[in-house]
Parts: sequence; structure tokens; C-alpha cells
Amino acid sequence: MPAPRPGPTDAYSMILDAIDSGTFKPGDRLVESELAERFNVSRTPIREALQRLETQSLLAREGRSLIVASLDHNQTAELYVVRGELEGLAARLAARHATAEEVRVLREMVEADNALVDQPAALARTNRKFHKQIHLASHNRYLVQQLDLVYRSMALMATTSLAVEGRGEIAQAEHDKIVSAIEARDEEAACKALKDHISVAFVTRLKREAERMDG
Repeated sequence: MPAPRPGPTDAYSMILDAIDSGTFKPGDRLVESELAERFNVSRTPIREALQRLETQSLLAREGRSLIVASLDHNQTAELYVVRGELEGLAARLAARHATAEEVRVLREMVEADNALVDQPAALARTNRKFHKQIHLASHNRYLVQQLDLVYRSMALMATTSLAVEGRGEIAQAEHDKIVSAIEARDEEAACKALKDHISVAFVTRLKREAERMDG
């Protein structure tokens, strides 16, 4: 049985991982002393980590407190524009550069995730792994770095579009189309399929927000 992957050990990475995983959600207040106790580290590295996260706009000031930041409508729209372009490029490069093994992993991921269409939280986790696999298959380290930054900001969204009824099944069909294009080494089709996928996810999110405001 393989050993479990070690978790992050420095204060910055531990707090970032907690935001990324949804342990700390947008609006949650982060208190230096509580974090030091939680992660069993001294307050100095916690303080430095909080300052760094604030500089990166992952934390925001609320009076004298630091809270996990959230994205407003315009920030969300801007993020989706950048995400669509970068993800489309990743799919294009994956169709060009992915090894046969990488393509097979993508296909197996789609097939495995079909069992999770009615489990939004689980599907959201595997969805991120699927997209990360495409990023890596692009074989472009600078693109992967930029997409990591985009996904870090995505963690500031309180909900996943996959929670909308029926979205899981549709997203899986979109994933299937993306992988089929990569398998066919069709760069244009792969790029378009992934950009369309991001566009549909954004529309789904916008509709959900509109319904929430009406409610």
C-alpha cells in the first residue's frame, strides 16, 4: 500500500492548502493565535504567511481582522475570461504534446468520474484533478504556473457550478469531448471544446447567482 502523500509543512502552504480545500471559506476570519495552535507552529511564521496571502489578495482586511477574500461579480468575470484562454491553450498544447500514457490517464479519469455525477463535492475535487492533468499534458511549465494561480483564485468562490442540478452530467459529456479531441490530436477542436466547457460553467454560475438574488 503506497504511503500517504505528505501534507504541506510551512505555515504559508498549510493556510493556502486549507483555503484551497475549502476548510477556510470566503468570509472566514483568520486569527493568528488560533492558526498557530491549529498548525502547531509559532506565531511569527503565521504572521508572515498571513501578510504574504494578503499581498496576493487571497486575504482581505475587515476592520482589524483578516478574512478569506471573496470575488465580486466583475472579478469572477475577469477570472473566467483568463481561465478560458489559458485552459484553451493548455488543451491545444496537450493535443500536440501529450504522451499516449497521459491521454490514457485522461480517458480513464473521465470514465471514473461518470460515477460521481450526482455527488457535486466529490466531482468538484476530481474535476480539478482532471483539469490539472490537461495542464501538465501541455508540457509547458510557464502555462502550468499561470493556471495554478488562476485555480488558487478559484478557491475564493464559495460554491461550485457543479452543484447545479444536472450540471455534473453535462460537465462529464464536455470532458469526454475534450479528451476525444486530444486523443485525435485535433488542436483546434481541443481548444474549442475546453473553452466552451469553461463558458458553460460560467453561464451556469451566473444563472445560479441570479436565482440566489431573486430568492
